[in-house]
Amino acid sequence: MPIIKSAIKRAKQALAHKERNQATKRDIKAAVKAFEAAPSAVTLSKAQSTIDVAVKKNILEKRTAARRKSALSKKAKEAGVKLAAGTKKAAAKPAAKPVAKAAAKPAVKKAAAAKPAAKKAVAKKPAAKKTTK
Repeated sequence: MPIIKSAIKRAKQALAHKERNQATKRDIKAAVKAFEAAPSAVTLSKAQSTIDVAVKKNILEKRTAARRKSALSKKAKEAGVKLAAGTKKAAAKPAAKPVAKAAAKPAVKKAAAAKPAAKKAVAKKPAAKKTTK
């Protein structure tokens, strides 16, 4: 058991991190097993999402995650699973709102773009350095 305060704190942190990492790894295994039991677009996206979360939390290395996701995609292709063209997030948003926002944004961008162009024309060149001998 450590005696130094910082070492004691580090030991406690290591335990907390270990538990958190193991929980994420359990989630990955459960999601992959669920996909293998019943291959579908939903279970595939869930498994790939949990792998991405592990990469974000630095639990899995990105190349390892890519290899695992590739293997899942290969199994999905063999099982005849096809991903839907639109995701849940895209389907949940109404189509009217983005059109209204898109119309308002270009007007703002054009006005903002005009100002920097005027500033660039006004900019002065630095004076040449004088050489002394």
